[in-house]
Amino acid sequence: MKTLGLFRHAKSDWHDPRARDFDRPLNDRGRKGALLMGQHMAQAGPRWDRVIASPAIRVTETIELAEQGAGASYTINWDRRIYLASSATLLDLLQEVDDAAGSVLMVGHNPGLEDLIFDLVPDDGSSPLRDAVEEKFPTATYAVLECAVDRWADLKAGCARLVHLTRPRDLDAALGPVLVE
Repeated sequence: MKTLGLFRHAKSDWHDPRARDFDRPLNDRGRKGALLMGQHMAQAGPRWDRVIASPAIRVTETIELAEQGAGASYTINWDRRIYLASSATLLDLLQEVDDAAGSVLMVGHNPGLEDLIFDLVPDDGSSPLRDAVEEKFPTATYAVLECAVDRWADLKAGCARLVHLTRPRDLDAALGPVLVE
């Protein structure tokens, strides 16, 4: 059994129209959400043997704040392939992970992370958490999957069970969707 965590970067800032997408920082709401999710991740577990992440600025800032919230420090394996990757690319990357790592946390972007959940967790009506992901996998969401494989190379469609899903708004309603009247 392998354990896979997926953590989407927190809310980013769109105010500088000249900034490249890769270089967008977090906004105030995103900083609050990343810190809060770090606290939650430390309490909810598990401990991660390996962390792999996109090097985009909004991801690096999310990780820094999550580490502060968790009171932990992670050794990060930065991988540019995660930046705006498809589910297929993320799966390929995970299949390369050394089997000594029993648990891996991937920090990245949508739609790739969300689609990876859809690919790994069967759509058979048995997972209310998967149904919640179908509604939305917002920024700074944290998911944990138990994968019925002994080797990362064997990770494939339908092999996982989604056992944990937390969105920032689950911890603080102020971090939920902004309603426009």
